[in-house]
Amino acid sequence: THTHTPSLMILRRLNHLLVLCKATFYLILITTPFNVQSLSIVNKNNVQAPMSAPATATKLTRSVVGKLQPSTTAFFLCDIQERFRPLIYNSETIITTSQYLTSVATVLSIPIVATQQYTKVFGPTVTDCFANGKDGMDQLLKNGEGDISNSTGSTLKIFEKKKFSMMTDEVTDYYCNNNLMKGRDSVVLFGIEAHVCVQQTCLDLIEMGKDVHVVLDCVSSQQGYDREVALRRMENAGAFITTAQSLAFMLMGSAEHPNFKEISKLTVGHMKLPNQFNDAYK
Repeated sequence: THTHTPSLMILRRLNHLLVLCKATFYLILITTPFNVQSLSIVNKNNVQAPMSAPATATKLTRSVVGKLQPSTTAFFLCDIQERFRPLIYNSETIITTSQYLTSVATVLSIPIVATQQYTKVFGPTVTDCFANGKDGMDQLLKNGEGDISNSTGSTLKIFEKKKFSMMTDEVTDYYCNNNLMKGRDSVVLFGIEAHVCVQQTCLDLIEMGKDVHVVLDCVSSQQGYDREVALRRMENAGAFITTAQSLAFMLMGSAEHPNFKEISKLTVGHMKLPNQFNDAYK
């Protein structure tokens, strides 16, 4: 007769036990009623969320894969101010791309929230961040004046701050409680500096359960390596790293979108401008 060593017998018993466990698991799986209302998933931010209705499922999908729609999106412009203009790495590309983004927001009726860090020292928002400069910015500000709780169309609200994050009490109250912002759980975030104010804003928004889309070609710092590390830090925390053109076309979703021609025209114009970030690929 063939004799088995003790170690071989142990391995065979473990294998039998594993097969038995698998069979038990499958038996439970096929005999347990499936209730979609009890289903839950863990999103990018490790937040467990129950799926009880199609609307909730849509929200979960957006959280996991980062899709954008105009009606559920807000644009956050962080501290692009005059004093920083000569100091920031690739600053002119940041400004021209900001103008492209604010123009897209205007066409698609997406509200814009902007902040200014200690305006007395660092100056006002760069008006070149908007089409038609100061006139364009003033028009968006005018759209945001008064009672805008039921407003439609693009608006601009500028908030003064000394906190590094954009999410001051005033901004948080506006974002969370104003009807114009209702359901806008996706935030397109761009501005300066990437490793300080942008990063802290991003982390605060993720902590609030929001989808954050950081625009790669529209965030920067005074030093390039600070920008690079900050982008990695934000992505690791759950932010979606994207580009200005990518998000513009995602917001439309189709060439049949009623604003496709207008956005395409803006895109062609933007592509004709120098892009300092592209120099690394030449």
